[in-house]
Amino acid sequence: DALSDAAKWQIILFVGFLEWYSEAGGTHYMRGGVPGQFPKFSDGGLVPHPVPFNLFDPFGFSKNRSEEAKQNGLIKELNNGRAAMFGILGFISEQRVEGSVPLLKGLVTHYDGETMAPFAH
Repeated sequence: DALSDAAKWQIILFVGFLEWYSEAGGTHYMRGGVPGQFPKFSDGGLVPHPVPFNLFDPFGFSKNRSEEAKQNGLIKELNNGRAAMFGILGFISEQRVEGSVPLLKGLVTHYDGETMAPFAH
């Protein structure tokens, strides 16, 4: 709708690349890997050009943190992700059915497109 098909494919292919890289560059969590651990770009030769930053902790702020602090951060990150998903669902709900989220009533415009079929025309 608001994005061209090329932009939608770019998003899908980028997420697909991240999925492929996490499988090819590391051990899957079902085979003994650590859940949530993404392989570093600097460790493997899977990317044909240098990548200056890794996805997790690109500036090295967390490398000296204790394991307890890392676990606390992981829980906070999971909870923030869950809250963000609920927020997105709230906005989608209000756009599709006006008044369904009282706090957002009048703040977002109605959407007539098909939210669950991104490539429908």
